[in-house]
Amino acid sequence: MRTEQEMDFLESYIPNLANSATKKAYLDALSCGNSVVEVIENKIYEIFSDGTKKFIKDIAPDIKIDKNKRTFVI
Repeated sequence: MRTEQEMDFLESYIPNLANSATKKAYLDALSCGNSVVEVIENKIYEIFSDGTKKFIKDIAPDIKIDKNKRTFVI
């Protein structure tokens, strides 16, 4: 059984591992000749393995959230 400190240490790596896995999946998809979808400056684009982009649609800008505020409305 792991201690709380050991679990906290291991859990601290999760964001980095997730980021690396996402980048790898993105590059793997492109290297196999598939396209990926990406948001760039509030626009959705389909990115192809040759580097070309196809505009799909505009989206609303990001919403800034105060991390310290804990009010939820459902």
